[in-house]
Amino acid sequence: MSLQSVRDFFAARQLDIPIIELEVSTATVALAAAAHGVEAGRIAKTLAFRVNGGQAMLLVARGDARIDNRKFKDRFGKGKMLPAEEVVELTGHPVGGVCPFGLTNELPIYLDQSLQAFDEVLPAAGAVHSAVRISPQQLAEITGGRWVDVCQA
Repeated sequence: MSLQSVRDFFAARQLDIPIIELEVSTATVALAAAAHGVEAGRIAKTLAFRVNGGQAMLLVARGDARIDNRKFKDRFGKGKMLPAEEVVELTGHPVGGVCPFGLTNELPIYLDQSLQAFDEVLPAAGAVHSAVRISPQQLAEITGGRWVDVCQA
């Protein structure tokens, strides 16, 4: 169902973005990088947080980036990563397939500027064996994502 919600998201926007489906798991950055034959940084990981005890949000960052706690707190206030069950409930995607497309609930989407180091990145596509190849600029355009600086590479 989750993979279908991504297909529906693209179709509703008349986007011709092929979804790559593999026979192997791409549920972690390391697995995805190996499966797609790219460096870990090109994997666009989507992380779910609850900030200031209330609002849930998604942050998409390059695969080898880490959250810079000071930058994150300065931008969003106190944040906590969501547990897997809540991520599935809010996004409709399984952990390892979470992406900013075809979400069950409308959530604010933020894109870390670390993604801009690449001309093309690979976020998941709603399943633990799927991805798309997309430019960071197109990712921002189609998701309404806002650029932030909250990671360290």
